[in-house]
Amino acid sequence: MSGCSVASALQQAQVTLAATDNPRLEAGLLMCHLLGWHNTKLISHSDQALSASQLSDFVHLVARRHNGEPSAYIVGERAFWSLDLKVTSDTLIPRPDTETLVEQALALLDGKTSPRVLDMGTGSGAIALSIAKERPDAHVEASDFSLQALDVAKNNAQRLRINIQAWHHGSWFSALPEHHPRFDLIVSNPPYIANNDPHLPSLQYEPLSALVAGQDGLDDIRLLIQQAPNYLLPNGYLALEHGYDQAPAVEQLFAAKSYTGLEQKKDLAHIIRASAATPGS
Repeated sequence: MSGCSVASALQQAQVTLAATDNPRLEAGLLMCHLLGWHNTKLISHSDQALSASQLSDFVHLVARRHNGEPSAYIVGERAFWSLDLKVTSDTLIPRPDTETLVEQALALLDGKTSPRVLDMGTGSGAIALSIAKERPDAHVEASDFSLQALDVAKNNAQRLRINIQAWHHGSWFSALPEHHPRFDLIVSNPPYIANNDPHLPSLQYEPLSALVAGQDGLDDIRLLIQQAPNYLLPNGYLALEHGYDQAPAVEQLFAAKSYTGLEQKKDLAHIIRASAATPGS
């Protein structure tokens, strides 16, 4: 990369990043991160010269992205819902698919006063923080198996000034204290990828434990469906994100455990990505 202005560096970066979905967006994101600029300044100051060290640093960032490292990890943040979340390699990168689950969760809470909500496997805190922001009256708690992920989520909550009532460390329901009060809603984006899925190599930078769930990808979903009735209030719901082709299997798992009131939510591509139901009486 030989150019010394912002514009020429961006132009050459787009060539390097041609294999990404949006080379222009990717290059601009990396440049804004490097210079600490907003996108509007990137446009108005495109003729500004880069120093030799800035150019070298930009080339390094572009090379990392070209080699497959997600831009969210490179810049350390990702927009989700109405939040700008910090992310690290200890957490999954929040994706638009998961906003479908947030929409479903908020709909299930509609009409409930001061509901109790638990986000299991919170990662960066995306789901818990989005719900807590939209429903400040809710009592929202969050858990994760990873202490490092919990630290990221706690830092996001503090930085965004969103109140999460309690943080729990541990594997699924074992993270909760004994005799813990029950919830109106338990929500989770659990691991749901099969351990032999051909897409796994493209996710090599993300934590494997947050992605893979057994031979068919349903191990954690099975556990959640089996154990959630012990932690839900009457008429409470378990809401889960799942794979693009897993809705029928999840529906069957709910039915096998006598859940009722199945609610399914489609994403923007009209694919069912979130399913919720309430344990039978």
